[in-house]
Order: sequence, then C-alpha cells, then structure tokens
Amino acid sequence: MMHTVEEILRQAVERGEFQNLPGQGKKLDLDEYFCTPEDRRVAYALLKSNGFVPEEVQLLKEVEVLQEQLRHTTNEEEQKQIRQEIEIRRLKYNLRMERLHRR
Repeated sequence: MMHTVEEILRQAVERGEFQNLPGQGKKLDLDEYFCTPEDRRVAYALLKSNGFVPEEVQLLKEVEVLQEQLRHTTNEEEQKQIRQEIEIRRLKYNLRMERLHRR
C-alpha cells in the first residue's frame, strides 16, 4: 500500500514525532540560504548538511583562525608568517569570489 507524503507526515505528527525538536518554536534563519546564488542553493545546502562547506567559506574560517593566532602571538617572525598566510587566503578568497560572480 503506497502512502502519499502528506499521509506519512500526518501520521508522524499524530505520533508526536515532531515534538521537542531542536529549534522548535524558533524563527528559521534563512539569510544564508537566500544570500546564496539561486543556481547553487541546493548544492550548497546538500554539502552543508553533510559537513562540507564551499571553498570560499572554508577560506574565511581559516582567516578567522589565523587572526586569532595572530592576536595571541608575540613572536615577530611568527606574526609575519601568519600575516602572509592570512593574505594568501584572502587572495584565494577574492579570486574565488571573482570567478563565481563571472558565471
């Protein structure tokens, strides 16, 4: 016997399977979704739900980590090295964004 999606969802609601879910009653934050170019939304959502992030997001995260390291480093040589790494990642990010906007 085949059930429609609506029927399966109705039965799940009746069984209380949607009670006490994380974030229940909270507003959904869809800003990131709608800021993503329409032709990439599904792919990015799929990657994100499986623990992957787009290259440009990963680069920004790496810059944040490096900036934190820079704040806690007193060694001048290490600071110089970290600054270079930050600049490399920012350059990669900018190139990646430029490529994406040209498509």
